[in-house]
Amino acid sequence: MLFKRQGEFADICILRVSTEVLNQTGVVITDCNAASDYVRFLAPPQWPLLNFADIYASDWRHPGDPIRYYQHKSRKCAEILVPYRVEPRFIIGAHVVDDAAAEKLRGLGFSLPVSVTPVLFFRECE
Repeated sequence: MLFKRQGEFADICILRVSTEVLNQTGVVITDCNAASDYVRFLAPPQWPLLNFADIYASDWRHPGDPIRYYQHKSRKCAEILVPYRVEPRFIIGAHVVDDAAAEKLRGLGFSLPVSVTPVLFFRECE
């Protein structure tokens, strides 16, 4: 979803959520996009089953290998599903695309740490 919103990055932040959220009742981890036909729904203690190399890879494209491309693209969208809402106490910061976006977020009253992390927004680090 984020990749499709590239034209809106100046107005988007990625919230950092504490791993403590995993201790909440009803939390489920997925090993890929939750809407995938091949998703596994995991209990939080099963996190070692996740493919972190694929999840955190900076590129999911695999020219000439369409099966690997679709597998990796889906894994890149692994999720933590929290019932109802993520309580504000679990939000520990945010990532933004550039300094201007950081200032904009702070100007809105966001007082938690803000990291400028262009690679999360499909931009090369400058």
